[in-house]
Amino acid sequence: MRYLFSETEPAPAVPPRGEVDLDQAYAYPEKAATHSYVRSNFVSAADGAAEVDGRSGPLGGEGDRQVFRMLRWLCDVVLVGAGTVRHENYGPVVIPPQRREQRVATGLAAAPPVAVVTASAALEPTARLFDTEVRPIILTCADAPADRRAALARVAEVVLCGDSTVEPGAALAALAERGLTRVLLEGGPTLHAQLAAAGLLDELCLTVAPLLAGPGHKSITMGDDWARPVPLRLTQVLTEDGSLFLRYQRGQCGP
Repeated sequence: MRYLFSETEPAPAVPPRGEVDLDQAYAYPEKAATHSYVRSNFVSAADGAAEVDGRSGPLGGEGDRQVFRMLRWLCDVVLVGAGTVRHENYGPVVIPPQRREQRVATGLAAAPPVAVVTASAALEPTARLFDTEVRPIILTCADAPADRRAALARVAEVVLCGDSTVEPGAALAALAERGLTRVLLEGGPTLHAQLAAAGLLDELCLTVAPLLAGPGHKSITMGDDWARPVPLRLTQVLTEDGSLFLRYQRGQCGP
């Protein structure tokens, strides 16, 4: 993997292939230690498709998997929608022993929890997501059926973040109250769109795979129309085996 672009001044030295320091390339800004900072991570085909046969996995190669792992290793919490949990058969975040030691040494928990946004609380308590040493966090609402909430409370921490829907701002505030400010959003497209439209998405990490998936696929944002586009600023481009690894921050386009 190598740099094509970085807005860092001075720009990082271009290392030999395979020696990009991903810790440095994807380091959180200092403010993320005390304030909610939401970073999303998605992969798409060159034509914008975010899935093939309903899953994102077929789009990513080894470079994408490296970035995926690194972003998880750096975060406080992985945030995801319930639909993605079900479709992708989510499990707990796996952190290798050496990396766990590094996290603890820098003040992070040994492994980050998974926080799931679900207005209906329609998750199976026996799903592999709940087979973990780190209890997941279920971000739901008061209108979710009480029996479902009670069942999930036996295997996870259940937090109410609204009455009839899960309010994105309330969800992030609940995570921040637990010291979980470095938020890694992994999907799905509807939750991604909600956070971006609400001005709560700080950064997008996007892998662009060198293929065309064809018409009829989901994109990385889905749901209701927005009042206006959300501008982004390109801050970094890496490449490996024809894939591009883009890092954007929320902000104005151009000078």
